[in-house]
Amino acid sequence: MTIVRPEYPRPQFERGDWINLNGEWTFHFERSPLYQKVPNAFRHHEQAKGFQQRITVPFAPESALSGVGEKDFLNNLWYHRKLDIPESYAAKKILLNFGAVFYRATVFINGEWAGYHVGGSTSFSIDITRHVRCGASHDLVVAVENDLQSGVEPSGKQSTRYNSYGCFYTRTTGIWQTVWLEAVHPNALARVQIIPDFDGAAFIFIPEFHRIAAHERLLIKISDSGKEVVRAERPAANGIPISIPLPDARPWSPESPHLYDISLETLIDGTRIDFVKSYAGLRKVHIEGNRFFLNNKPLYQRLVLDQGFYPDGIWTAPNDAALKKDIELALAAGFNGARLHQKVFEERFYYWADKLGYLCWGETPSWGLDVCNDGLAARNFLSEWREIIERDRNHPSLIVWTGLNESRHVRDHNIHHRITTDAYKIAKAVDPTRPVNDASGYVHHLTDVWTVHDYLQEPAQLNELLKPDREGGVFRNHPEYEPPYEGQPYIIDEFGGIKWNAALMEKHHTEVSWGYGEAPKSMEEFYTRLEGLVDVILGKDHINGYCYTQLTDVEQEQNGIYHYNRTEKFDMKRINAIFSKKPK
Repeated sequence: MTIVRPEYPRPQFERGDWINLNGEWTFHFERSPLYQKVPNAFRHHEQAKGFQQRITVPFAPESALSGVGEKDFLNNLWYHRKLDIPESYAAKKILLNFGAVFYRATVFINGEWAGYHVGGSTSFSIDITRHVRCGASHDLVVAVENDLQSGVEPSGKQSTRYNSYGCFYTRTTGIWQTVWLEAVHPNALARVQIIPDFDGAAFIFIPEFHRIAAHERLLIKISDSGKEVVRAERPAANGIPISIPLPDARPWSPESPHLYDISLETLIDGTRIDFVKSYAGLRKVHIEGNRFFLNNKPLYQRLVLDQGFYPDGIWTAPNDAALKKDIELALAAGFNGARLHQKVFEERFYYWADKLGYLCWGETPSWGLDVCNDGLAARNFLSEWREIIERDRNHPSLIVWTGLNESRHVRDHNIHHRITTDAYKIAKAVDPTRPVNDASGYVHHLTDVWTVHDYLQEPAQLNELLKPDREGGVFRNHPEYEPPYEGQPYIIDEFGGIKWNAALMEKHHTEVSWGYGEAPKSMEEFYTRLEGLVDVILGKDHINGYCYTQLTDVEQEQNGIYHYNRTEKFDMKRINAIFSKKPK
């Protein structure tokens, strides 16, 4: 039987002995009338032996690839499959891993509560050791709750109306990333943070173990192009940094995305009890004044907005090759990176970005969140934000964290200030190596990067808007609510969004196509407008980069460089010539 999405989903912490649980599960859901909650019925299904409907995991039930294709509001869902535990797992810690489940997941084994997770975009593991017997078969039930209208669930661009509209699209609920099983020694490595020390030509490892025994040690081997170049062995200790200098160090950069292979071996009395494969890139990102630097050299960022939607999988890529292809399409268009917008991209995307030298800004799906709710909404957002950073901080391609998008105080300035600054401080505490953009566009409170959004379609108007003046300084989206601009790197991280759908233009019928401003009347007018907007930004000394909206069309939003199915909309040589331009 062909396994769906067969690749190991965690490429920087990979074990060889694992079981992919993707494929056909049984499934049950209850439709929810618009804006009406369905009563919690989990107690009726926790002991289920199976359901009547079938679904293909890891695709969300709204997607075609799931085999369900149900577009209604699905507030309560139940998944079931048989879970066979190998005899070889005896005396080991047995972990049930989920790439992501939207939004609240409760796991039952043979009707017994085994674990719970809140957060629709982050990976989690549940220790099911005490709930299973090796060599036996068990009934696994995953019960999922969500309520997009509640204002307490960060949901990104998922539509809170029945249909998609404007820049909101088909929902993704339930299991939407790989599920897998693995068994590890009770004293195995649980995680490791890898910090590149570019100036010191070293990697710093900060390990955490499930537990530590007497005489337990960690052996780290670093290889370059298949040849071991250095190794270090230390006593096992949680949170104690291990610095390993690299001989003849080779940096990672977009021009030369060099990666080192790493093996992490846990030993007790000299016997290996755990083995993990990883990799890392030696690079440095920092800010001096109003400029970004990568590896101590000035960096101008020519980013594209990538929302990570797929026609047949919605939030889930149909296969690993699709993740790689999106990066290749962006590079072919002349961009050197992307703002990963209103979605936490799966780790395999970052793997390909690391391999291909593609710069990324990591973001949360903050829309759907009531940023003036200081209770459950804030708790949900901030706890998941920490999990996002912990999961992805080892990737060299990821260079900026963005907490919120286009947020404003709405009702309570103090609460908005609190959640924004808390998100900034959490990012700095969990990963002090990267700049933090507290909010993409709109209201800033505490930020390393100053970002603004504007979708003016006339280059002359955009030029006037972005021209600094002595009285008002630089353009800001909401200066009445923000502290003064203090000279941070200034990025136009949303602009353009030029609407273009040639097929609809030919029919003189545009109401089903959404985009910014009035669409050009010809393709030649499109190129002229696009180049004019880009030239305005490149011509401003105080601007340190941009992000164009967007990589592909998404459903009714027709402002991509490519069609939704990833086919070309334009002459890509002309597009590349525009986005490859350097600042004047």
